[in-house]
Amino acid sequence: MPKSTNSVAAKARRKKVIKQAKGYYGRRKNVHTVAKNAVEKGLTYAYRDRKQNKRNFRSLWVQRINAAAREHGMSYSVFMGKVAAKGITLNRKVLADLALNNPEAFKAIVDAVK
Repeated sequence: MPKSTNSVAAKARRKKVIKQAKGYYGRRKNVHTVAKNAVEKGLTYAYRDRKQNKRNFRSLWVQRINAAAREHGMSYSVFMGKVAAKGITLNRKVLADLALNNPEAFKAIVDAVK
């Protein structure tokens, strides 16, 4: 008995990969085997960087809080220790935003923990 192939499904799979490779340069956008490798690698980077993005933002918040706390004569670690001891439940994201966009409010927090 002759072997039958499901060319409809095969074409759909290839088309899906080519669609994901839209915007890529050269053969990466229209040759299935090349596009498949490029898309696979891109998805790997996307997965990895979703985690890294969180690290990068936390690092940015820490730098901003540190800079603002030092303007008021306190290091980051001392400031965060005192914030925790006082029971202030603002997270780093909010503190960094206050330090950048609302320095008076940040100064009030610094005065509260001193």
